[in-house]
Amino acid sequence: MDASIFLIQCLNALQHGLLLFLVASGLTLIFGIMGIINLAHGSFYMIGAYMAFALGPLVERWLGGGFVTTLLLCVLLAALLGYLLEAAFFSYLYRRDHLQQVLMTYGLILVFEEVRSLLVGNDVHGVPMPAWLSGTVSLGGVMTYPVYRLFISAVGIGVALLLYWVITRTRLGMMVRAGASNREMIGSLGVDINRLYRIVFAAGVALAALAGTIAAPVSSVYPGMGHSVLIVCFVVVVIGGIGSIRGAFLAAMLVGTVETFGQVLFPAAAGVLVYLLMAIILLCKPEGLFKQG
Repeated sequence: MDASIFLIQCLNALQHGLLLFLVASGLTLIFGIMGIINLAHGSFYMIGAYMAFALGPLVERWLGGGFVTTLLLCVLLAALLGYLLEAAFFSYLYRRDHLQQVLMTYGLILVFEEVRSLLVGNDVHGVPMPAWLSGTVSLGGVMTYPVYRLFISAVGIGVALLLYWVITRTRLGMMVRAGASNREMIGSLGVDINRLYRIVFAAGVALAALAGTIAAPVSSVYPGMGHSVLIVCFVVVVIGGIGSIRGAFLAAMLVGTVETFGQVLFPAAAGVLVYLLMAIILLCKPEGLFKQG
């Protein structure tokens, strides 16, 4: 592997890891802070991708907007969906056992898949890449790299910095961390914990949908696209430490690197390398790379 190919694979690993972080950060908020095993989280990634496919032409025709307008609209609609879902379904699960959480969220997967099939069918769809992000940058010689993949990386880094600031520097982040530690105590201090959890859940859904929306132009849109992402993101959350945003970020970078270079160097064993990484880390640190918070 020469220097140019190594550089391209490093950029691919960065982009893949940051995309995983966008999905896993929402999952670690819901799973780690709210205590909900949400098997439907991958479906929110799929919903974001399908919204990019379905709303893109409508936004261009009716609002005169482009890719950024579609992206913002998809994130807002996903946050609204998450807010309503938490109020209608997930708010009843906080004191239920994990089996009931798994059964209900699996039921939501079936509902989302059926609604998707009724609305847009079961075909594979493509989402056009915006013209201003369709170019490439030179890496020296004849090697180039797509600008759009750099855009995905930039969005991931921006979201990571924003999440870090919100969780560690704002009043909302303080309430989220306190609610994760002691739900009853923060409620007795006058904080509406139900509304707080609703906001956290909406943010988690929006992050997953954001990942699906920006991934759609490079991965296509197809039925069941959230299933494989969900499995890997649970691995990321467990490796990083349940409830830890910085742990999710570091774990996503590790998983992205292992998956990317594994497919290049060890294609026959690429499917098990991530799980081997998880096993090694958990043997050394059973609580994950970072504890909650």
